[in-house]
Amino acid sequence: MLVDRQRELKELNGLLHGRSSRLVAVSGRRRLGKTTLLVHWAKTSNHPYLYWVGTHFPSGVLLAQFSKKVWQHGNPGKRVPRQFSYESWSEAFEMLAEACQGEQRHIVIMDEFPYAVQSEPGLPSALQNAWDHHLKFSNVCLVLCGSHVGMMERLLGADAPLYGRMAGPLRVHPLPFSATKIFFPNYNIEQRVAVYAILGGVPAYLEQFSDDLSILDNLRANLFQDVGLFRNDPDYLIGEQVRDLTNYQSVLAAIAEGARKPADIGLQAKLPHRSGADPYLSQLVDMDYVRRELPVTVPPDKRQTSRSSRYVLADNYLRFYFRFVRANLDLIAQELYDELEERIAEQLRAFVGMTTFEELCQEWVLIQARRRNLPFSVEQVGAHWDSQVQVDVAAISWREKALLLGEAKWQQDRVSRRVIKELIMEKTPKIRNALPNAGQDWRIHYIFFSRAGFTEAAQALAGEYEATLVDLEGLDQTLSET
Repeated sequence: MLVDRQRELKELNGLLHGRSSRLVAVSGRRRLGKTTLLVHWAKTSNHPYLYWVGTHFPSGVLLAQFSKKVWQHGNPGKRVPRQFSYESWSEAFEMLAEACQGEQRHIVIMDEFPYAVQSEPGLPSALQNAWDHHLKFSNVCLVLCGSHVGMMERLLGADAPLYGRMAGPLRVHPLPFSATKIFFPNYNIEQRVAVYAILGGVPAYLEQFSDDLSILDNLRANLFQDVGLFRNDPDYLIGEQVRDLTNYQSVLAAIAEGARKPADIGLQAKLPHRSGADPYLSQLVDMDYVRRELPVTVPPDKRQTSRSSRYVLADNYLRFYFRFVRANLDLIAQELYDELEERIAEQLRAFVGMTTFEELCQEWVLIQARRRNLPFSVEQVGAHWDSQVQVDVAAISWREKALLLGEAKWQQDRVSRRVIKELIMEKTPKIRNALPNAGQDWRIHYIFFSRAGFTEAAQALAGEYEATLVDLEGLDQTLSET
């Protein structure tokens, strides 16, 4: 099922216009539906298309499989000879160029291209030579797709054979929160936020849960098993791209348990020295499983070298897995599922509030900034933290000297006057002092997000400072309009 991929389809359809040939890279972590997206695009384009997927088979086997696809594309309706294969990749690409002549655009998708490159390291060079001498003179839109994000990006590097020839990469990202309405129409917004905190926007995961079951029943049916997608994926997704899986797992577990600084992560992961986490973090960031964050109040010219950064798990399911599943494998092994359910139920509200709910509130601010609905032009959206104070939501304009500060509360009770007062009266002076010139000429604005709404006293104090109040329905409405 293809859900909420209008942006990607628009980008891909744009490649079909014009007469010149196109070579484009499409990348993104596994399970995001890249193949579904590309096949849907090709099938609905009304253009002839060829789809081939690379594997770990030997180069000769891959060449024979690709050769048959090319021959069939050039000879529609005819039966390919049983043992047919071109003698080389260069010949196969040359024949592909011949098959993609004429006025109509031809779509050619080479899926899991990094697998083919691992089996035939000379494949990018062969493609580069064929592109320069044959394919670029045809009417082909050639798409190279892969889940090995790092390798796909290296194909675009300055020292790579295909450098300067490819458009992109078109990065396929997890689905936005609004997609949960399509997958779980029977869930209310609180349930959808919780599910999104557990699964994120990964279509392959979302398809496994049912809104006919409670969230805990879904967890029992899908995660409390010794085998299956949810138990195997954390090892598989990382392990297929790295060699030292154990240390990568230890780094991910350390972050899930609350370590944020490289030294703290290395210490908690039991790595041999203080900087031991650095190469693992760099690789995990490249793979889109970890994200490096900075306070929005760090000036632009200091962001690259700032020591205020923290590392967080960017993948929602990995956050949940390392927090609740991997840490309790002993309970699963003994089939003590009720005990595990109780542990999850006790901690799930805090987990959702400290992770996904804050991120969704930051997303709300970003959407409003794009629509120019905020009192200033925003340059950065995120959060603020330092040794003295932490604020869940923040947005800044250095040019206009304006700052938006906000709190996101996933508690079951309505937000009280005390929360409003704490941010405005106690936290703001500390943050203002950290700004240039002690923030004397800065304008500060306020916003508060709440799962359960706001008390009358909170609304009154917020009104005195013209603070924006956003309840769960308002959050959902804005996020659903994107």
